[in-house]
Amino acid sequence: MPAVITNIEDLRVLAQKRVPRMFYDYADSGSWTESTYRANTTDFGGMKFRQRVAVNIANRSLRTSMAGQDTVMPVALAPIGLTGMQHADGEILAAQAAEKFGVPFTLSTMSICSIEDVAAHTTAPFWFQLYMMKDRDFIARLIERARAARCSALVLTLDLQVLGQRHKDIKNGLSAPPRLTLPNILNMMTKPRWCLGMLGTRRRQFGNIVGHASSVTDMSSLSSWTAQQFDPALSWDDIEWVRERWGGKLILKGIIDAEDARLAVRSGADALIVSNHGGRQLDGAQSSIQALPAIVDAVGSEIEVHLDSGIRSGQDVLKAMALGAKGTYIGRAFLYGLGAMGGAGVTTALEIIQRELDVSMAFCGHTDIRRVDRSILVPGTY
Repeated sequence: MPAVITNIEDLRVLAQKRVPRMFYDYADSGSWTESTYRANTTDFGGMKFRQRVAVNIANRSLRTSMAGQDTVMPVALAPIGLTGMQHADGEILAAQAAEKFGVPFTLSTMSICSIEDVAAHTTAPFWFQLYMMKDRDFIARLIERARAARCSALVLTLDLQVLGQRHKDIKNGLSAPPRLTLPNILNMMTKPRWCLGMLGTRRRQFGNIVGHASSVTDMSSLSSWTAQQFDPALSWDDIEWVRERWGGKLILKGIIDAEDARLAVRSGADALIVSNHGGRQLDGAQSSIQALPAIVDAVGSEIEVHLDSGIRSGQDVLKAMALGAKGTYIGRAFLYGLGAMGGAGVTTALEIIQRELDVSMAFCGHTDIRRVDRSILVPGTY
């Protein structure tokens, strides 16, 4: 363990040591050649700040709101499937850390801990991410469960009508249930902290699905159900179906094209997330930060625009805000913290990003994150 953890990369290195390979690789990989996965982070690097001096930068504020929810900085925890396999009870620990810190937490449909589990262990409302599946009765009941748990926003993911191939998952035998091959067993034996945590919890399956979806009573029946359920026929009419049943704040995740952004405005959603699913779906697609300016220009103030995919630092958050985002999401960044140190690691990740964001904003001569714009960036670098 590093003597002092100073950045997200320190947490990643530690998580790689402590989390079994099949679950670490599940989180830290992209589809096919992983070109989009890499571009999500490297494209931030080409953008340059304009450093300003002799400006009064006292009394700085990172506070803002995302989809109507006040937040201490423009960062939410993204929905990540299998979070509870990075660390025992992972979704609960991450939600508790987010609540204490003052940022939104988003629970994935494919979480290990259920909606009810997270609601029972938190006091602040959280957001719920929904995948549209062919079993509309199950989806309707899932929406009702989210409402009963007082979820304050529904995040509807649009870019998983089919699954992008992730080579590492196939080679590692990641399935539902995971294949306990000899290499996987031997690798798990080198992760005693993780094993003890998993032995100490009853939450080791998809809590939102097993026992709730028709014919899915255990992990062995989950794989065939899941393979059949992602809906390639998903259309904008289905978004209207969800909006009518939900009735609350609706955020559309997976927008990467300006034309789709305009359709998102017409759908009546409250916000959209510029996202390519962390580079896990269409390899060769634009990075999210590359796609952001055109989408902001296309929709203006007609809908709140957020950004996901590639955020690894407070500087990345600042660049996204400069290009017009009203909020950002961290996925892998908080997962590294969770895998490294449990709930305390999630808090550490948030502290790192908050500190980097605050200092970088100050160097750019600004004191209010809500007033940051493209003028803080060197022309021609974005």
